[in-house]
Amino acid sequence: MRLLNGTLALGAAVLAATVAPSAVAAPSPAGASHRAVHVCGAAPVGTARCNADVVVDAAGKPAVTTAPNGYGPADLWAAYGLSPAKPADIPNFSFAGRPIIAIVDAYDAPTAEQDLGVYRAQYGLGACTTANGCFTKTGQAAGRLPRANAGWAQEISLDVDMASAICPTCRILLVEAKSASFSDLGTAENRAAALGAAVISNSFGGSEFSGEVSADSQYFKPRSIPVTVSSGDSGYGVEYPASSANVIAVGGTTLTNNGGTWSETAWSGAGSGCSAYVAKPSWQTATTNCAKRAVADVSAIADPATGVAVYDSTSYQGSAGWMKFGGTSVAAPVVAAIYALAGPTTNPGATLYGAAGSNALHDVTSGTNGTCSILVLCHATTGWDGPTGVGTPNSLSAF
Repeated sequence: MRLLNGTLALGAAVLAATVAPSAVAAPSPAGASHRAVHVCGAAPVGTARCNADVVVDAAGKPAVTTAPNGYGPADLWAAYGLSPAKPADIPNFSFAGRPIIAIVDAYDAPTAEQDLGVYRAQYGLGACTTANGCFTKTGQAAGRLPRANAGWAQEISLDVDMASAICPTCRILLVEAKSASFSDLGTAENRAAALGAAVISNSFGGSEFSGEVSADSQYFKPRSIPVTVSSGDSGYGVEYPASSANVIAVGGTTLTNNGGTWSETAWSGAGSGCSAYVAKPSWQTATTNCAKRAVADVSAIADPATGVAVYDSTSYQGSAGWMKFGGTSVAAPVVAAIYALAGPTTNPGATLYGAAGSNALHDVTSGTNGTCSILVLCHATTGWDGPTGVGTPNSLSAF
């Protein structure tokens, strides 16, 4: 616990447009009074599923409320030592020239812009629209948006809300892949970089496969900007592209506010472990007990039991409105937006690991995400560990 105050399978089957939440419950603390499910179903080899979990009602549908139920921007600022400006705080503010946070997801969220407007209005973050230059939506190819998918639309709402929550003055670039195949998501990744992203957030993952190093050379290749990837939401085990040596793998925590004192433990659903295929990056300097790439690098809020409020109106099983979300899909855009706030860095991994053990990060030292033979890979402990990496943000200094 930490305390603080105040060959890709091209053509593989993809998820159906009307897919329901997975019947598999998301991992949660023992005795939790809520129930959450994975928003996206299982992913065939060569494809990804989104790593969002939504709290559901007794009928198993996303639990909708008329007002936010979950942490909002001010909570995240307090937990992670942030004080971002809002557009209203800056005289003659314009989004022109502001950092671009790119969100890469699969399929189209038809209501993404209007739903983001509801979220930002609720929390006084100012409008973020196509008209004012803040919001841009595009497909993996110019001029072509993919078909809609209500499940991935919830993921998209979560991602754009969290990016806005952490950096209200950043521009949002939503790049929608035409399917959940790694080849399409990778093509969208390349488009996001080509369109000038300052940082790219990815809240999806799938099984590792022997061709992932080759895939990296095409899609998740070395970039001079931070690229964050959620580590997974099914507990101990490694997903791709979090296993890529060219990304920041973001694990997850249970974030709790006890009368103004914030605490974090490793979330039981966070992904972690040793990659089967990817060599250890030179910047991963912590002792990981992995001969190859180790996951995760850093972490942030992910447990749906202590989750975040999100607004989505792309009706998903009749559920539209305010919902409570978790998953490392929360953590990835939170960390991406912190990178955007911190400013340009050409070697984000080296900067992050260089701050390990300092006050720039909160060291998470308790909690587990499963059973493993090398405890540091599945149990939080002092220093680096699998579920939480080198810790969680404490201001912008590590980024």
